[in-house]
Amino acid sequence: MDSGVSALDQFQQDLDVIGNNIANVDTVGFKSANVEFADALSETIGSNSAGSEQVGTGVITNSITDSFTQGSITSTGVPSNLAINGNGFFLVKDPSSGEEYVTRDGDFTVNSSGDLVTSNGMLVQGYTGATGNTLGNIQISNAYAPNGDTSAVQSYTINGDGTVSILLADGTQFTGGQVLVQNFTAPTQLISVGDNLYTGMTNAGALAAPVAPGTSGTGSLVSGSLEMSNVDLASQLTDLITAQRGFEANAQTVTTSNEILQDLVNLKH
Repeated sequence: MDSGVSALDQFQQDLDVIGNNIANVDTVGFKSANVEFADALSETIGSNSAGSEQVGTGVITNSITDSFTQGSITSTGVPSNLAINGNGFFLVKDPSSGEEYVTRDGDFTVNSSGDLVTSNGMLVQGYTGATGNTLGNIQISNAYAPNGDTSAVQSYTINGDGTVSILLADGTQFTGGQVLVQNFTAPTQLISVGDNLYTGMTNAGALAAPVAPGTSGTGSLVSGSLEMSNVDLASQLTDLITAQRGFEANAQTVTTSNEILQDLVNLKH
């Protein structure tokens, strides 16, 4: 009975993870999670000439890890939308707390101050201006225009290496900064905090500093596009059926154990 109960707990957790994956099948930049099981500590009930006699005590969840495989890249035609084709994460900062996060969700927009921001207002980080040595908020504005030009922004493009090229209404064109990306040696150690954001960068083996896309093992940027969820719906539905059947089978184990105990109780009468 104990083994059956432990399995019910773990399969319920598996169903929760699968359900969350399926729920986020259309979430931009979402990374699916996988549950890994392991057998619980076996109970030694005796020994013989062949060795110890042990009985398993059920199953435990060994780990729940995110899969950072590439999601499909879909064109949106929106110049502020970015996708990473390969490894790496966008670095963003909370404007109120100053705390930094990483994300694969490149559904960016330009706010009223000219900052490139995420859908929840986080500031996209990179090199500011044309010098390429100062980290800060990426600006789509005339803030770094040559000679203090105050003309309005007419258009802009973000290249594969993250370089932001801005064209002003008077025809002046200049480099307004460079979107940088962060890479990790162990991205599965990142901690999801919701809104497609991750923390735990030190434990995940972050590079010493963010780098230009396409360098240090990172992928290039695809402008006007978004990386979609990497959830394989067919695989998740198959896993859902397997988990459901596993839950049902172990529920039957608990029921059978209960019936045997009831028979033992009835032997007294």
